[in-house]
Amino acid sequence: MPLISPPVEKNPLALARDFLRDIFPMVDEELAGWQAQAYLCPEAELRRQALLSLKHKRFHALGGSFYALYRGGDRRLVRFITAYQTISDYLDNLCDRAGVLDAAAFRQLHGAMGDALSPGEAPGDYYLLYPYRRDGGYLANLVRCCREYLAGLPDYPRVQEGARRLASLYCDLQVYKHLRPERRVGLLKEWHEKKCPLPGLSWWEFAAACGSTLGVFALVDAASGGGPAGGEERSLAEGYFPYICGLHILLDYYIDQEEDRREGDLNFVAFYRDGKERRERLRFFVQRAFREAEKLPRASFHRLAVQGLLAMYLSDPKVRAQGLEEEAGLLLQEGGLTTRALHVLGRGVRRRGLL
Repeated sequence: MPLISPPVEKNPLALARDFLRDIFPMVDEELAGWQAQAYLCPEAELRRQALLSLKHKRFHALGGSFYALYRGGDRRLVRFITAYQTISDYLDNLCDRAGVLDAAAFRQLHGAMGDALSPGEAPGDYYLLYPYRRDGGYLANLVRCCREYLAGLPDYPRVQEGARRLASLYCDLQVYKHLRPERRVGLLKEWHEKKCPLPGLSWWEFAAACGSTLGVFALVDAASGGGPAGGEERSLAEGYFPYICGLHILLDYYIDQEEDRREGDLNFVAFYRDGKERRERLRFFVQRAFREAEKLPRASFHRLAVQGLLAMYLSDPKVRAQGLEEEAGLLLQEGGLTTRALHVLGRGVRRRGLL
């Protein structure tokens, strides 16, 4: 039994056109609403970080909202994805940019990620251990927005456990990676030894896989369309984690290498021994991501998600600025002609200022 009845198949470039034309404006409208709320945060530092995350991480919400494309641009699903990604980006700023280095405070904050996926449960006091607390209800409203959407999905309970499991790994990562430099790598290595489900993944590759929200969005997307068939929610979670999720975040770090070096930020791609190992492992993740996508219900849709990751990240001007064009070209080749065509489209979108 298929996950859902697929719509009429469209050319990938036609779907990309629909994404740009239909989904991008919805995401921007949702983000504008959250920006208006962020301006009302009474605490200056919380207001600043909320606004900075919305300004500089818009790309994340746009990319995540790809999963609403299969639903014909369902505005409610776009609203959920945008709100959940905004929680992620806001909390990342609070852990990374506000001068706080408290693991317990980070874990308490990230309780919002699990609560947002848990309609019917009592929400937590997310700022309990954080030095800044008065946000005018901004974070609680983001959580409430997510919970209201999920509460209206009869089939969400079938994917909830998988979504919360991915959110738990995400929260662990956010706690460990934002600690002092002399502590964080050791803790990430210990965490990898305890939690990594597969042999052959380095600690930084496992950490990268845990840093993606795409698995959560894929599961919620499945529940939004009539629900997965028995056991297929498990195949969807396993299909995304670790390889599709890992590719997502490795590409994110790949294009940010110079920026993170300059800012002194942790960059997982920088832990490869040399350029040769980096190329080999990134190609391995690309190949495995495509292989996992082909096993899933609606394989063409999930394959397009992987192609879109390659096209949009590797069309970033930072690739050329860092002299990575030849290496990026090898990764694009793994995705075939469609990926290269989407890459050309991505460069055009960036020139027009849409990303």
